Amino acid sequence: MPAKLSPTYVGLDISKDQLDYCLGETEGRCAYSVEGRAELIRKLRGLPEPRVVCEASGGYEKLIVAELLEAGIEVCVVQPGRVRAYAYAEGLMAKTDRIDARLLRRFGEKINPRLSAPIDAATTTLRELLEHRRQLTTQLVEVSGRRPLAGPTLGKLLAKQQQFLEKQLTKVERLIQQHIDQDPDLKQKSSRLQQIQGVGPVLAATVLAYVPELGQLEAPQIAALFGVAPYPEDSGLARGPRHVRGGRAQVRHVLYMAAIAASRFNPVLAVFYQRLRAKGKPAKVCFVAVMRKMACLMNKVIKDPHFVLAS
Repeated sequence: MPAKLSPTYVGLDISKDQLDYCLGETEGRCAYSVEGRAELIRKLRGLPEPRVVCEASGGYEKLIVAELLEAGIEVCVVQPGRVRAYAYAEGLMAKTDRIDARLLRRFGEKINPRLSAPIDAATTTLRELLEHRRQLTTQLVEVSGRRPLAGPTLGKLLAKQQQFLEKQLTKVERLIQQHIDQDPDLKQKSSRLQQIQGVGPVLAATVLAYVPELGQLEAPQIAALFGVAPYPEDSGLARGPRHVRGGRAQVRHVLYMAAIAASRFNPVLAVFYQRLRAKGKPAKVCFVAVMRKMACLMNKVIKDPHFVLAS
């Protein structure tokens, strides 16, 4: 068998209207349009084993990443903070679109970031619905917090706005449930996850949308993806407290609220939580430990269909 070629890294800087790319020694720019994206893909197909490295750009990257993956081109979507830290390590202070494209190519060659997996249409739609639900929830909290301080005129306007947001929230939650029920795979996984006491419909939907790797990785990797893996901060003889960081914030926020409920009502996790508290651990540390247990448990029930939960 011939040896597999090393990937040819391509830096791609994405903005609202244009795409700046760095193909080895060749640099260029194309419009972020149907024609521009098609032109870029044609150029990439002319390279041996192309692998595109781009940043998560507030959602602007979604379309081009989906088209690249559909065309069979490998893509790595990396966090902007990691790339900026790499630039500082190089001593690079300047920042333009073309400089960023070159930087992304070098970042890929040196760091070899994780490849992005294709996301099916059902999961993409579920993400969009959940993002809309999150936006509605945020607006509803803001409006309900302003009402007690509003005068009579503004109070009436805020009351109508709150009523509208509540109706929209109910509607989108119904659409989320319908979408899951219509997809056999999502429905089966959602039902399996909700067998865990403390995991409700919102957490199950969030995990299915934002952690497609669930059931395919080991427990430490899943804990890191959820952002509940403790990292040491030791130096010499000093032993600092462990902190969690990183991971997927959308999932971690929902998981935190679920862990509070599970620490009270889940018969196994409640005992685990109380045991940690009895050892003098702070409440928030105990909640994070429960979150980590729940993340690993959700991974286990999806990975092993024969796994039986303790009652």
